[in-house]
Amino acid sequence: MCTMRTRMGEQGESNVLLIPVILIGLLFVGAASFAFWAYSGRQDYKNNSDAKVAAAVQNNTQAVQAKDAKQYAEASKNPLKIYNGPDSFGSVKVSYPKTWSSYVDTTSNSYPLDAYFHQDYVPSTQSQQTYNLRVQVNSQSYSTQLAQYQSLIQQGKVTATPYSLPKQPSIIGTKLHGNVMIQNPTGVGTMILLPLRSTTLEIWTESDSYLPDFNNYILPNLTFSP
Repeated sequence: MCTMRTRMGEQGESNVLLIPVILIGLLFVGAASFAFWAYSGRQDYKNNSDAKVAAAVQNNTQAVQAKDAKQYAEASKNPLKIYNGPDSFGSVKVSYPKTWSSYVDTTSNSYPLDAYFHQDYVPSTQSQQTYNLRVQVNSQSYSTQLAQYQSLIQQGKVTATPYSLPKQPSIIGTKLHGNVMIQNPTGVGTMILLPLRSTTLEIWTESDSYLPDFNNYILPNLTFSP
């Protein structure tokens, strides 16, 4: 009986001693794994640091260049050019970026003022080009012109909201967005219709990509004599 108790005691002591040994082993494995990971990372940085630094510098340079190019493009638009329309057609005054060119036709009875504005140069009026900006005085009345878009509004192809120019808030017209170009029914643009005496002043851009300039330069500065 005494011998059996002695053996059981020895076995218990062995089990108690085994736990620290296992813990020490696990800590050793963990430490070794961490050391290997740290060493590998250090070797990777040592071997590839130049490439990583070069890539980071290149990415930063490209980002800076893109930002600088955008800022330069915006700065180059000022000071704005100004087109002053004939007094008989409402003295329409259009301020537009100096990097644009213009072509104005005042020989048509239907469109006493028909102006094209575009980046760098104005493409042929017979082309299928979308222009940065169009400005027209239409010989038809405001109500007649707006009525042409009613079916498109009802179909959901064009949205219509009241609008007035920032510098002439008392004259209320309509802002249209969607398939506003009758000659290009699949195109998407934004058009402003305003009553001008017995005629209609129409200002529009023929692509949403031109909207920033339309909203930032054209509409805030445009005026006319009602």
